Amino acid sequence: MKIVVIGGTGLIGSKVVSNLRQKGHEVIAAAPNTGVNTITGEGLAEALAGAQIVIDVANSPSFADDDVMNFFKTAGRNIAAAEKAAGVRHHIALSVVGSDRLPESGYLRAKAAQEELIKASGIPYTIIRSTQFFEFLGGIAQSATDGQTVRLSPAHLQPVASNDVAALVTKVATMAPANGVIELAGPERIGLDDLVRRYLAAKHDARKVVTDVHARYFGTELNDKSLTPGDNPHIGSTSFEAWLAQA
Repeated sequence: MKIVVIGGTGLIGSKVVSNLRQKGHEVIAAAPNTGVNTITGEGLAEALAGAQIVIDVANSPSFADDDVMNFFKTAGRNIAAAEKAAGVRHHIALSVVGSDRLPESGYLRAKAAQEELIKASGIPYTIIRSTQFFEFLGGIAQSATDGQTVRLSPAHLQPVASNDVAALVTKVATMAPANGVIELAGPERIGLDDLVRRYLAAKHDARKVVTDVHARYFGTELNDKSLTPGDNPHIGSTSFEAWLAQA
């Protein structure tokens, strides 16, 4: 079976490509550095020719509000058009838990727009909404840093390891389209402030985490339900401590 992974050279995409090739599938890692650009359309039709499944795990190179919205809308339209021409039978996209309920965040607003384009495309689909990856904790800390202070909300998260994300994406590629949304989270629920505090301590980083219920996370305030999954999510197997030990 031919499967195209958009963003196939990135953190999640490279793992998914490897997983699927080990299962014997023909896999195309589609990214600008492999000659496939979903914004300009360069190489897209050629990559999708004969493909049964397209997996989109690409991310915007810029998180500025207008840039990220333009990225997901433009890429989404171009991918859908190429999929229709190629007769793709299943579109799988990686999204974010909370994308449907945090419109103040420009990034999550753009992910919600991406989801709506997928639902309206007419192509059978599965949207996988994941919680935050452990691998993004350094970036989350940096975005909230002022001098030696990291100001973060105590709102609960249920973060997940990228290996567990890639494993679920790989599994979904062998299943029938859900024509709906499924969620993935890690095994532990923890406050964002405590999570980053533990991360920085493990990295011997001297910055101090200050708890602030009004601290914004990529443009929006959080509560305990903002970024945690609903009922019956898929649960990754890797704990934060196990991930730290590996990292």
